[in-house]
Amino acid sequence: MKAKRTLRAVAVIAAGLLSTSTAVSVATSASAAARSTVIVNETSAMTSLNSGTPDTNLVTNSDIGYLTGAGFWYYDNKPNLIRNTTFGTYKITKNVANDFEVSYTVNKGLVWSDGTPITGVDLLLSHILGSSDYSKKAGLGDPNDGAAFNSGGYGSPYDSHIKGVSLSDDKYTVTLKYDSFQPDWAIFGPGPAPVHALELMVDGKTKLQSAAVNLAAKAQFLTDFNAGLNGSVKRLKTMGDIWSNDYNIQTIDSKTNPLLLVSNGGFIVQSAVANQSVTLVRNPKYNSGPKLYSANPINKVIFSFVTDGSPAAQALGNGEIDVYDGQPDTATFQQLKGLSGVTVSTDTTMTYEHIDLRVGNSAQSTDPNEPAYDGPFKGNGQKARDLRKAFLLAVPRQAIVNKFVAQAYDPANQADATVMNSHFLLPGQAGYSTVTAANGSFTYRNGTQAQRTAQALALVKKWYPSASAGSKTVPIKMLFKNNSRRIGENLLIGNEAAKAGFDVSNVGNAAWSKKLDDPSYDVAMFAWAPSAVSQTGSNANYQSDGSNNHYGWNDADVDAATHALEGLLSPAQVTAKYLAADKQVIGNAWSLPLYQWPQVSAYSSDLKGIKPGPLVPNLLWNYWEWHF
Repeated sequence: MKAKRTLRAVAVIAAGLLSTSTAVSVATSASAAARSTVIVNETSAMTSLNSGTPDTNLVTNSDIGYLTGAGFWYYDNKPNLIRNTTFGTYKITKNVANDFEVSYTVNKGLVWSDGTPITGVDLLLSHILGSSDYSKKAGLGDPNDGAAFNSGGYGSPYDSHIKGVSLSDDKYTVTLKYDSFQPDWAIFGPGPAPVHALELMVDGKTKLQSAAVNLAAKAQFLTDFNAGLNGSVKRLKTMGDIWSNDYNIQTIDSKTNPLLLVSNGGFIVQSAVANQSVTLVRNPKYNSGPKLYSANPINKVIFSFVTDGSPAAQALGNGEIDVYDGQPDTATFQQLKGLSGVTVSTDTTMTYEHIDLRVGNSAQSTDPNEPAYDGPFKGNGQKARDLRKAFLLAVPRQAIVNKFVAQAYDPANQADATVMNSHFLLPGQAGYSTVTAANGSFTYRNGTQAQRTAQALALVKKWYPSASAGSKTVPIKMLFKNNSRRIGENLLIGNEAAKAGFDVSNVGNAAWSKKLDDPSYDVAMFAWAPSAVSQTGSNANYQSDGSNNHYGWNDADVDAATHALEGLLSPAQVTAKYLAADKQVIGNAWSLPLYQWPQVSAYSSDLKGIKPGPLVPNLLWNYWEWHF
């Protein structure tokens, strides 16, 4: 999914990353030098131009956002945090007890795609989107009960520790003031937003405006922001509705409000056909990040939404797409490797597949009419805990890895295709062995799958004595994307769980990401796709008020351990906190990780500059280097 937000990272330090590339064919087309359009396959359709809400937190949305936005940093393929000094600079300006400050300065001369200067004022929206205190003071609502800005940034370490924000006299530097040192301070920094465009939309504008009007709108935003520090601001309420809803479009054409498309990235969204494609064209005013390759530049990027598997591989072979990035089954992987004129790359990403069980309604649910979850896993009583444990025991994780993961590794690296046993660390990372030795995951890997399924049936029979293999005693509604790999995983799970008396639904949902909060589903299976490396990146998934907590999970010990990660800790202390939290998550039978994703990338051998990375946006992180 990626399932992305203020902090979307789910791991701390990448270690032992596999990276191998095999040029299946190095034949170069004679017309390659004339090409300037790249067509990239995305297996999920775009649902919004804004990936910052809980409902639009989708990799495809954020990939498009990456090409249309630039800020203070990005990650390379190592992954190292790279400062984007073309955009600006940032540094710690105070670090004493109970007072930690970081200043961010935007370079002068940068502009939005409509020519409007970028200043520190454009950084202030980040504070509105991340500070519950500001939201409440400005009359925008308590994010716990529903705020005007439906932001996924609330509840983050930034939210918990920020105590003030200020703008320099020249309006190019924003200083953030925290109540204590923040270990992930470097990536907490504010990102730019075209606040003048938002203000213009508040005024009902539907066309790009003059320079003078744009500057006046930016000044109005600063007025509104400052007023919000002290009281309710009606204009900000309207802006919150626009930010939360108006960007949620799938069709973009001549009738689309161009103010929604203002960009400071290398590209601008030009058009989109719902569930089919999105076309971006080069931003002629782009000066916020690394320069685009100049000798033979890419002038157009098209995201084509092609179903993963054989259709995508066939599209690449036919030249209908130039870049494939997905999770192929065995047949598709072999199909990709057999294509002429295509480079196939296999890498290990920091994305991981997992399965989550619902305990109650989403921590983010604000619909007063939403029915209460009343499924078999409801609450923390013994019955619900036993049934959750039984279901997880019956998940055939090794069989899933053998069938859907191992084929994406070269034979010499098959051992890297392993079941994952921690929610906080990836296999090979520092502390992984320590955590997995004591977090309770042994329960779900001890013995054979047949033995674990027998244990599962015994737990079900404890509450339903007549249950038996195939009895379909406990119906389970499962949420998953209807692509070939997830359909296969669901079938494996359903077949094994049936032996323990469960009856698992087997219908996927193309709109799965919008259904994560839906209390009619008992189980969800998807992937967390980190876009940053941080100490606190998993907090939002498991804290009782976490923005990624879709399942009503609530445990004081988990909250205590994860909040402790928001401070200055030694590596050993960090590992201890991960262990404490992970032990409770597994002990509560909330969730199980399945496997770390391999990344299979295939692209035209004429296309140069691609360097697959482990973090989202895995392939696109250096789009400025791409060329034919």
